[in-house]
Amino acid sequence: MEVHVRRGDSLYYYSQLFMIPLQLIIHSNRTVNAQTLAVGQLIQIPGFVTVTYQITPGDSLWRLSGSRNLPLDAILLLNPNLNPNFLQIGQTIQLPLRVDWRIVSGKQDYDYNTMMFDIRRLQTIYPFLRVSSIGNTVLGKDIPEIEIGNGEKQVHYNASFHANEWITTPILLTFLNDYLLSLTNQRPIRGLTTSPLYVQTNLSIVPMVNPDGVDLVLNGPPTEEPSRSNVIEWNNDSMDFSGWKANIRGVDLNDQFPAEWKRERARNPKTPGPRDYGGESPLSEPEAIAMADLTKDKDFARVLAFHTQGRVIYWGFENLEPPETEAMVKEFSRVSGYEPVQTIESYAGYKDWFIQDWRRPGFTVELGSGTNPLPLTQFDEIYEEALGIFLAGLYL
Repeated sequence: MEVHVRRGDSLYYYSQLFMIPLQLIIHSNRTVNAQTLAVGQLIQIPGFVTVTYQITPGDSLWRLSGSRNLPLDAILLLNPNLNPNFLQIGQTIQLPLRVDWRIVSGKQDYDYNTMMFDIRRLQTIYPFLRVSSIGNTVLGKDIPEIEIGNGEKQVHYNASFHANEWITTPILLTFLNDYLLSLTNQRPIRGLTTSPLYVQTNLSIVPMVNPDGVDLVLNGPPTEEPSRSNVIEWNNDSMDFSGWKANIRGVDLNDQFPAEWKRERARNPKTPGPRDYGGESPLSEPEAIAMADLTKDKDFARVLAFHTQGRVIYWGFENLEPPETEAMVKEFSRVSGYEPVQTIESYAGYKDWFIQDWRRPGFTVELGSGTNPLPLTQFDEIYEEALGIFLAGLYL
């Protein structure tokens, strides 16, 4: 929501007027010098939208402020030319509306366009979010990164490395949405006050590592050639792509990282296909390169990659993980009910590479149970299990 600065206004006054933490207002207006606000300057107020209201008989601004639990001056701020003593029936005014509902509707086939639409809506209502592109897919789609928080501790979450595990994307974005609601409405999640998490932590989220693959699973082959013909051939001429994990070039993105890559390749398919082909070399695919470059650019204290399925948390690689990893995974297990598993005969994954090169905690979290793609009927159950992990990843 945008407001125009009046004489005597300050960001601190807006935080008191709208009951929004001052830091969130400051971070929603990063180009603004809070000490030199100019009359008429536009300021973003996070966590609010404006609605148009038509005056009815008996209305007054005092009655509207009382019925909507709004300070009178919040209404006056949005209607600078309004004379409160001369309201006219049928006159339209603007009212602030506090957002206390989810924007993300996760229980649907959640493809790339749906995700981008939701990200834009979230950024409009919560302008303290920072959204950027970390690179492009084979078919040219931007791969978005969302950042939230102002702390020194850098934490990273990602989802949908594998195409038919796309439910991880709306699960992760639902958590982001609930975190935003908690911050702006100053209400806890599971008894946990989230404002200290915002102050202490900067959370990086890549909600869909493999957009081309997700769209293939949900929407069928692309129109572009030769991608269309190739994926149909690699899928044994079937138009059912529910078993597809790879990117649009038939490369499994979580077998693309230089962490014992040759050992993984030795036992996996040597040609493109729906799953497990690691490419002809590590980091050959633009999506994997984008994730690697992001990780090299940031100083992540830990990374959590969300996959499906199995209700397990993988936390080791070649005994290179630091000692604190075990205590962390025990907490993740406690809050989710998931089983911690230190090692598995698997290599070349994102968390493997992170542990190997940074010697910091990395986790692969396998959400839910069943056959991929997991049905949306499991959404609420999976989210409740994962919520504790999302939170613990920030407070540990």
